[in-house]
Formats: sequence, C-alpha cells, structure tokens
Amino acid sequence: MRVIVADHPLIAHKLTYLRHKDTDSPTFRRLADELVTLLAYEATREVRVEPFDIVTPVAPTTGIRLSTPKPLVVPILRAGLGMLEGMVRLLPTAEVGFLGMLRNEETLEAVTYANRLPDDLSGRQCYVLDPMLATGGTLAMSIQYLVERGADDITAVTLLAAPEGIAALEGQLASLDVPVTLVTAAVDERLNEDGYIIPGLGDAGDRLYGVV
Repeated sequence: MRVIVADHPLIAHKLTYLRHKDTDSPTFRRLADELVTLLAYEATREVRVEPFDIVTPVAPTTGIRLSTPKPLVVPILRAGLGMLEGMVRLLPTAEVGFLGMLRNEETLEAVTYANRLPDDLSGRQCYVLDPMLATGGTLAMSIQYLVERGADDITAVTLLAAPEGIAALEGQLASLDVPVTLVTAAVDERLNEDGYIIPGLGDAGDRLYGVV
C-alpha cells in the first residue's frame, strides 16, 4: 500500500482549524469540503484517461478525458458524506456509490448496515472517502468489499490517519492483488485507549452534523 501525506501550507492551515475545539459545525463542514478538494487533486493524479480529439477556435488537437468506465466515488456513511462534494467538484462525471459502516465502540470492529453500489465493479477505479483512519477496520472492510465486486484500483482519502490504522490497513490488505493508495492530510501521533486519534479532531461525524 502506498501512503501519500499531502504536504501543502493550505492543507495544514485548514486542518488546524478543523482540529480546533471551538470550530462550529457550519465552519467545520466548509473547511472539510475545501480540504477534501485539495486532497482530491493529489488523489486523482493517476486517474485513468483516454485521448480525445477536439477542435479549438484555431485548429484541431488531441486532449484527454476520463476513461470509461468512469471512476466511482464511495463515501462511507455518515461522516464520509461531508467529503463527497469536495471530491466530486474535481470529478463531476464520476459515479457515486454509498457504504454505510459503523464502528462497534466496544470491539472497535466495523459493521456494514447499508450498501448502494453497482453489483459489478470490474475495471473500476474507486475513491473511498472516510474522514478518519483510526483502527483501520472500516477502511479495510470497505476496500475488501470493493475488490470482491471487481474494483482493480482503489484510493482511500482521509483527513487524518493514525500510525496504528495505517499498519492495520497494510496488514489486512497484504493479500490483495490490487493497488491501494492512501491519501491523507496528516499522520497523527497515536490512538488512545478508546480508539480515537491523538491529537486528532474529535468525532468527525458529530462535528460535521451534530450529535445524534
């Protein structure tokens, strides 16, 4: 698995305010949206394209366009929804699928409760959106699920990652014969005893949408 930590002053600036405990939900949503667009630029560096002949006002030329089948963007519900708009801003023609997964707070294991994906993902590049890579269980299960349906190239985009989550993800995906890339804004210090990233930014879902 390839890990890319996006190193840019604007990313660090926006992430700082996302971390701040006094940042309210509307501001948090806006900053997350802007941050994901910056991360998406790096995440789509190897998106598949094909030649495309056009005519400019001056002369014919050949450019490129996204290949068919189009990429599939998969936000992990619910917190991943807060990253969706920032991602499709750069990939407006991409298709969108949804996975509902949550973490059992006692076992820290991921459980699937919703699935809105095409049955056949053969030949598809997939971009999985999940704000936090903490224990790694949710992302690992999501990626394995997409590979089982035929996806052959997967990029996970997260706001933050913990070293333990990266190690767990690498271990659980080691047997997959599919390239996997992780793009994140930062790798933090560690997980605490409750499975939260330190220093982190708290519960991304609650900060995006409020406590429910």
